[in-house]
Amino acid sequence: MPTAFKYNDYVIQKNKGVHNWSSHTFKLFLSATLPLATHTMLSQAAQLATSGTGYTGGAGGGVALVIPLAVQESPAGTALVAANQVVITAAGAAIGPFRYYGIYNDSATSPADALVMWWDHGSNVTLNDGDSFTVKFNNTTPGTIFTDA
Repeated sequence: MPTAFKYNDYVIQKNKGVHNWSSHTFKLFLSATLPLATHTMLSQAAQLATSGTGYTGGAGGGVALVIPLAVQESPAGTALVAANQVVITAAGAAIGPFRYYGIYNDSATSPADALVMWWDHGSNVTLNDGDSFTVKFNNTTPGTIFTDA
């Protein structure tokens, strides 16, 4: 199971109102370069370049998350954010290699494309034409991306 890490700036930006899980567009991006917890914007995360029609890289790139449970409160005073699984399929060209995937807020403008968190898959992945890669948060769909206490 991939290991999850948060970007330090996410907590600061969340408390400044930059992130709204109910109305903003959040996207999953792929990277071959180890992200750093000190990164704040997608441009620092070395996202993969566009590859065929299976993955679009660069600013505004990545795959939009479907967030059916934007913020679900619990009686224990915690909130969770969940998203449906993401499937990336190489079409027309290979995608990768990549080892890391992360989430950023495509709606954020200051900082632009604010980073949220990333996962280390543990080894490099290359998708040949027709191959797919599935991300299931918390190994279910919809799956919990994180719980906020």
